[in-house]
Amino acid sequence: MIGTIIQNISNSYKVVDEKGNVLICTARGKLKQEEQIPVVGDKVKIENGAISKIEKRKNYIKRPKIANIDQIIFVLAVKDPKPDILLLDKQLAFAENLGVKSIIVLNKCDLANGDEIKELYEKVGYTVLKMQAKNKIGMEELKSILKDKITVFSGNSGVGKSTIINSLLKNSVTEEGEISNKNKRGKNTTTAVTLYELEKNTYIADTPGFSTFDITEIEYNNLDKEFIEFIPFISECKYVGCSHIYEDIKECNVKMALSEGKISLSRYNNYKKIYEELKDKYKRRYN
Repeated sequence: MIGTIIQNISNSYKVVDEKGNVLICTARGKLKQEEQIPVVGDKVKIENGAISKIEKRKNYIKRPKIANIDQIIFVLAVKDPKPDILLLDKQLAFAENLGVKSIIVLNKCDLANGDEIKELYEKVGYTVLKMQAKNKIGMEELKSILKDKITVFSGNSGVGKSTIINSLLKNSVTEEGEISNKNKRGKNTTTAVTLYELEKNTYIADTPGFSTFDITEIEYNNLDKEFIEFIPFISECKYVGCSHIYEDIKECNVKMALSEGKISLSRYNNYKKIYEELKDKYKRRYN
């Protein structure tokens, strides 16, 4: 029997089989011996109430642990809390490295319009959806994006991620976060990764709120390939392995594209910050 893990609590796994039955399973000892740990999203073989095999994964995220996703929806509030654009660019680079489609949701558009952010990322090539989750505005468009996909929702606490998921499932499956009036930062409320069935073949996942986002799996000298608007210009740089930071504009086609307005300054500046962060971590690790 083949099934999909939809929740993992300690050593117990909730699995949905091909007929829609929900089973509570353990993992066979041989998996641990082979250092194979089942995670939410895994397709698994079940024998006598136990997981005996993990099918080949198409992708895997270490934190939060989840496998076989089709897309990631990055939720930002346009206000309260203030949108963290550097974090968003790290997340987008991570998704590109993973080979997973990214969708950007701008929530709380009743507090600010968010048009500048929407225009910037649509020009880059991403799908951007404006929402007012509390008023259910944008919900139908979001549902069409989710259909027949396994989707992970990611976003700092307080941006409305839990409100969106609760509205989609028509019940409070996740605790809605509150915004601290003192510092306007979200309080983390979600603690476990769970897949929820929205309709047949359509699953959504809630994940712990991020205050940081570690992308050290990306090598700093490959970061430019994860900024999708850079790709058309990289091959025309004078030197192989161009960083697009230290080189003269006459030698770097990415810098030339930046000067011509084909690449946004904010994205380029964030690229530089992330590049230096990854390079510094690389040096500390190997020196």
